[in-house]
Amino acid sequence: MTTQHQHLVYGHATAHDCLAFADAGTATEEAAEIRALAAARTWGEARQVQMTHLWNPAGPEYHEPEDGYADDKPFDVTTVGAVEDGTWPPMVTKRAFTVLPQDLQDRYGKRRVTVHDGDYLEVPVAAEGELVAELRQRGYEVTRDDELINLLDGFSLGSPAS
Repeated sequence: MTTQHQHLVYGHATAHDCLAFADAGTATEEAAEIRALAAARTWGEARQVQMTHLWNPAGPEYHEPEDGYADDKPFDVTTVGAVEDGTWPPMVTKRAFTVLPQDLQDRYGKRRVTVHDGDYLEVPVAAEGELVAELRQRGYEVTRDDELINLLDGFSLGSPAS
């Protein structure tokens, strides 16, 4: 059982149709990094986006200008390989393994395995009331923000087809 004050943000993760939890202390900063990359208009702008919490999938170590990603070439975050294959940003549903107490993971969640992205914790939406109440009893501050959770999951980035 935790004795430290922890603030969690959670919400309905649309991609996995379950609840996801994140550290509220860094979640908004991570979301700002995702938004900044998504807002880049050229590959040059995308390469310049500074990341503190995430890695930049458009960075020069992944996409060199001489390989067809010139600084002035139009940029669309949905066409970046790591975004297309779902590895960036990392699945938000994985975070429950690090932010939720183990006994609550065991009681409310099920470990699910994905072929490419590893395991995530599936916490049914129906468990929300009980789980949130239990977290609050343990001293956690818990705030629901579906939009933030789905942005952290990359769900609202769209797709090249849309």
